[in-house]
Amino acid sequence: MPVRPTAATTALLTTALAAAATLTACGGGSGSDPDTVRVSFKQSTDNSIHVMDDYLADIKKQFEKANPGKKVELVPIKAPDSEYYTKLQQMLRSAKTAPDLVYEDTFLINSDITSGYLKPLDAYLAEWPDWNQFVDTAKAAAKAEDGKTYGVPDGTDTRGLWFDKGIFAKAGLPTDWQPKTWDEILDAARTIKRRVPDVTPLNVYTGKPAGEAATMQGFEMLLYGTSDGTGDGTTDPLYDTRSKKWIAGGQGFKDALAFVETVYREKLGPDVSTALDPNIQTIVRGDLLPKGKLGINLDGSWLPQDWLKGSGHEWPEWSSRLGLAYMPTQHGQAPGKVSMSGGWTWSVPAKAANPDLAFEFVKTMQTKANAQKWYVANSGIAVREDVAEDPAYAKAQPGIRFFTDLVASTHYRPAYPAYPKVSTAIQEAMEGVTTGDRSVADAASGYDDTLKEVTDGQVTTR
Repeated sequence: MPVRPTAATTALLTTALAAAATLTACGGGSGSDPDTVRVSFKQSTDNSIHVMDDYLADIKKQFEKANPGKKVELVPIKAPDSEYYTKLQQMLRSAKTAPDLVYEDTFLINSDITSGYLKPLDAYLAEWPDWNQFVDTAKAAAKAEDGKTYGVPDGTDTRGLWFDKGIFAKAGLPTDWQPKTWDEILDAARTIKRRVPDVTPLNVYTGKPAGEAATMQGFEMLLYGTSDGTGDGTTDPLYDTRSKKWIAGGQGFKDALAFVETVYREKLGPDVSTALDPNIQTIVRGDLLPKGKLGINLDGSWLPQDWLKGSGHEWPEWSSRLGLAYMPTQHGQAPGKVSMSGGWTWSVPAKAANPDLAFEFVKTMQTKANAQKWYVANSGIAVREDVAEDPAYAKAQPGIRFFTDLVASTHYRPAYPAYPKVSTAIQEAMEGVTTGDRSVADAASGYDDTLKEVTDGQVTTR
């Protein structure tokens, strides 16, 4: 179902195109000045949120002071996730538009590696002692099938259930809520709908406009908690590592779709037009949660970054107003809880003209002190062991310990080049059941057909 463009969407597209024009106007790309490192990053679509901007401005100041004669040019791209990925790939294709350093989501990095857009960093990493402080799982997120590493991770994340204690109290629900099954989540949402009718009971990201948020915060948090995704803990419900094939939608896949269908059919979630707004994440974090308009939100560990001092949306009461619960498996079967983890990395484009300078900037960002500052500022989870072991980190913000403990129950997306296309196919299936245009069976069948197309037929069944 096509999504009607909004004024906000048009403005974001205009901003993204303006960024492209700025880059193209440089003619020689990043190579136009050998003493300037050009750093491109994802800027929040909410003008009040400038956590990344402030952090990079501080690193820029440090870098220029430590390297006299060298300059840093920050090149923000303001766009929703899906548009950011598209714009980033457009930039990486040409030496005229490729910056020296880019911010890569780990779900997309292997696709960009396979396309030849990124430069391997192994030679730099071998001479950088701090690389030994990074945990192996984080290192693996930026490693390709060729065994080379193409990015330096700046943290990871986990996911769970955020809930409004005030709304729960009004609904007669416990403020120390911890559901054990999917049905208990739906029952709580139904209770909220009945007893507190002026709020949205439950948010589950869905559809193509939400992009990877729909796939990862929404669908995969469900799928990995089904019998397809738990089992002995060694199988993945999306990709079979033994046959090296993607897995067609089985019963767990259909059950996850059915959960999404139930949320929107019973009007437990946001209005469909809001759910399919590209800015839904900004709406949830900047409006629905702080204003007490949302009962339960299936979302990530990073939310408080929008509410901290200096964020533009200060909400110091969030830690007392909101409760945290882990996402249960479908029927409460072992291991009982589910999380997904991802994260972002800093990568050097293959067409960057100043790669050495770019990596020096990475090293400045990733000192222990600067890394710890970033983890706290963006509500991230440390991937440096020396930071994770620092008591000051664990106490820096409410919720850090809760989300760090979920790492033991977490899953990672299949890090293969076809994944972004598989993810889009999942979003299409979700959107179909969200709008009511497709039944669960039809949406799952459509996913299987698309899966065969985007993986060149490399598909198997559970």
